[in-house]
Amino acid sequence: MIFLKKEIVEELRRKYPVGAKVKLVKMDDIQAPPIGCKGVVRGVDDTGSILVNWENGSSLNVVYGEDKCQII
Repeated sequence: MIFLKKEIVEELRRKYPVGAKVKLVKMDDIQAPPIGCKGVVRGVDDTGSILVNWENGSSLNVVYGEDKCQII
């Protein structure tokens, strides 16, 4: 498991605060929600993963450096 510098994690937490609404842009996972799926941020963990409750019931994390979502 890779841990990011504290400054990067803090910036992600500012950019994706708890309760923020996001839209999935890219996720390479067989169980990924569909691209464009919307969700609500639950937090950001120490690895930089954005924890999201997706509107389709999924709760897969947006992995830093691999997946992408955007604030809506």
